[in-house]
Amino acid sequence: MKGFLMGSADIVPGVSGGTMALIVGIYTRLINAIKSFDTTFFKRLLTLRFKSALREVDWRFLLVLFCGMIGAVLFFTKVVPLQVYMFTDPELIYGLFFGLIVGSIVILVKAIDGFGWIYGLMIVLGAGIGFWVVTLVPTSTPESPLFVFLSGSVAICAMVLPGISGSYILLILRKYDYILSEVGKVGTPEMGAGLWALLPFVFGAICGLAIFSRILSWLLNRYEAKTLAVLIGFLIGSLYVIWPYQDRSYKEIVSNRSIVEYYSPQAQKLRSNPINKKQPEFTKLGKIISTDSSSQSSQKVEVLTVKQKLIASSPFVPYITRQDAGTSHFWSGIGGMLIGVLMVLGLDRLRGSSSLVN
Repeated sequence: MKGFLMGSADIVPGVSGGTMALIVGIYTRLINAIKSFDTTFFKRLLTLRFKSALREVDWRFLLVLFCGMIGAVLFFTKVVPLQVYMFTDPELIYGLFFGLIVGSIVILVKAIDGFGWIYGLMIVLGAGIGFWVVTLVPTSTPESPLFVFLSGSVAICAMVLPGISGSYILLILRKYDYILSEVGKVGTPEMGAGLWALLPFVFGAICGLAIFSRILSWLLNRYEAKTLAVLIGFLIGSLYVIWPYQDRSYKEIVSNRSIVEYYSPQAQKLRSNPINKKQPEFTKLGKIISTDSSSQSSQKVEVLTVKQKLIASSPFVPYITRQDAGTSHFWSGIGGMLIGVLMVLGLDRLRGSSSLVN
């Protein structure tokens, strides 16, 4: 269950898996378990001393935790597809993300003992860095294997870092909907293509985790409070990217093109059903192709699979920078933010109660 909570936090660009690990009380054990996979472990593995290698690592803990995280990822891509709801109900979903981040900031501030001016300065520094990062990253980023590898290595670092969500980093890098869409292909006829597209991301995550877990352990052991303060600032400085009320523009990109008979069941179904563009990917008819102008039965038509890619995003404040709400889902955004804050603070309260009982 703790793994499922961590996986849920990582799939949602709000509270990070690292923060969730702190809340449920397994963070130190998680970092130590990751660090235990060192050169000695791999040397023993290569020399076929499997029992000796496994004895030095907390593999049972990581295996059960990982299974819970995978369960959460599949749940939020197959059962409750967040990548679809981000198009159909953006105010609610982004409002939830926003609330989760605000709740995480509150928890991280509470974790700093003896809050003084130096920590305030570190927060301001982190806020400046956060604002610079989100304005530096372009609205549109490539889907090349190299950039997906880089995205995976950076996102996995954020996953184990208290305060920054790996999915949040993917959202900044404009790769959140892409990764979720590829994961969503698991169990479908496109499963092979989805797994192939995810390979660079997985390799990047492995490399990033191996390097960053050691850097993070060193920072937290020596400068824990200051590190947390910088993370708080980073979250504050980049919150506007997750602000639920934004004018978002998308570009349609044809990802697949096939030719079918003009009167085929697929073509007739697409002609009779209106196109629903409130989703990350949809299918529509393209141009008509005629192989024999004298016969209508010889006509064929293109079937296009279209992906929607975010190319511009402009935040606004309802009733302040706009005369009206600017959206028909104004209260959905407010409700999402309240739910997100209450969820994180509620989990933190449960942790405090269990600590008192223990």
